[in-house]
Amino acid sequence: MKNLFNIKGKIAIVTGGSRGIGEMIAKGYLENGAKVYITARKVKACVATAERLSKIGSCIPIISDLATLDGIEKFVEEISRREEKIDILVNNAGATWGAALEEYPEDGWDKVMDINLKSPFFLVQKLFPLLKKAADIENPSRVINISSVNGLCPPPVKVASSQLLETYAYSSSKAAMIMLTRHLAGRLTRDNILVNAIAPGPFESDMMAFALRESGSFIIEDNPRKRIGTPEDIAGVAIFLASRASAYMTGSCIPCDGGLSAV
Repeated sequence: MKNLFNIKGKIAIVTGGSRGIGEMIAKGYLENGAKVYITARKVKACVATAERLSKIGSCIPIISDLATLDGIEKFVEEISRREEKIDILVNNAGATWGAALEEYPEDGWDKVMDINLKSPFFLVQKLFPLLKKAADIENPSRVINISSVNGLCPPPVKVASSQLLETYAYSSSKAAMIMLTRHLAGRLTRDNILVNAIAPGPFESDMMAFALRESGSFIIEDNPRKRIGTPEDIAGVAIFLASRASAYMTGSCIPCDGGLSAV
C-alpha cells in the first residue's frame, strides 16, 4: 500500500510542458522519479524550463508544433528514436480565444479546436505503439487529457469583461475532450492503456494571466475553496492518474477546481 503512488522510472510526455499547468505536472513527475519529455513551440521557453527542471530529474525538451499532423508525426519520430516505450502521455498543450459572439472569427475557432482537440487525438493515435509496448494488465500505460472546469460548466456571466467570458471554442473543445477521453478509454482498455481526464479550475498560468489580472479577486471569492490552485493540487491528481492507485479506473474526468463545478 505504501507504493500506490510510485511512478519512479516511468517515462512521461507532457505536451505544453514549458509553463503553467504543464510545467506543474512535469515538475511533480520529476520530483517523484519519472523521466519527463516536455514539448512546446517556443525554443527558448522550452529549453529554459527543461534546464530548470533538470535540477530535479531527467527533463528533456523537444521543440514541436503539435497543432498540425506533420508536427505530430515529426515529434513521434523523434520520441521513437529516443525511447522504445512510453508509460504516460499528458495531453496538456492548449489554446484559448476570446471574442464577442458577433465577431468571433473562424480562424480563432479553428486554432482552438485544432490544438485542444484534434492534436490530442492524433498524438494518441501516433503514439499508440509506444504506449502499448509499455503496458500490461498489472501495469497499464496512461493517457491523461487536460480538460477544464469550463468543459463542465460555462464561464460565469457576472465577470465584467466580455473578452473573458466569450471563449466559445475553448469551452466547447474542453467539453469535447471529456467525451474523447471516454471514447478512447473504451477502445484502449483492451490494450491495457487507461485514459482519464483532469478538469482544472483557475491556476497561475499564461492562459489565466488576463483573467486573474482583470478579475482575480472575484475568481478567488467565487471559488468554494477561496483560492486558486497550486502546483501541488494539479500534480497530485496527475500523479494519482499515472500510478498504481488508479489502475482500476478509466474513462473518468476528475475536477481539480476547488469545488467550482459542484456548486
